[in-house]
Amino acid sequence: MAEKDLPLTEAVYYILLALRKPNHGYGITQEVEELTGGRVTLGAGTLYGAIQTLQKKGWIDIYSVDTESRKKKEYIITEAGREVFEAERVRLQELLDNAKLMEGK
Repeated sequence: MAEKDLPLTEAVYYILLALRKPNHGYGITQEVEELTGGRVTLGAGTLYGAIQTLQKKGWIDIYSVDTESRKKKEYIITEAGREVFEAERVRLQELLDNAKLMEGK
């Protein structure tokens, strides 16, 4: 992972989070909406554009393809994806920790 990979966009962060277990596009969208209480909604263009980019970076892989239902694909996070996700989680935690340190100063 390179430092230039951070920060992640909010959409990418949530897509990686949703892919800790195999999931398809609609499932990712539903999980992200549920996690954020509807604050973050992923449009099809955003979702599938991000999926293509994440596959090219090697952060997610195709888990399975259901040939019965219009070739619906399930995706899963890779080890490289887990590493970049964890680096972003640590970065975000540092931001929160520093904000708490500055409260009341």
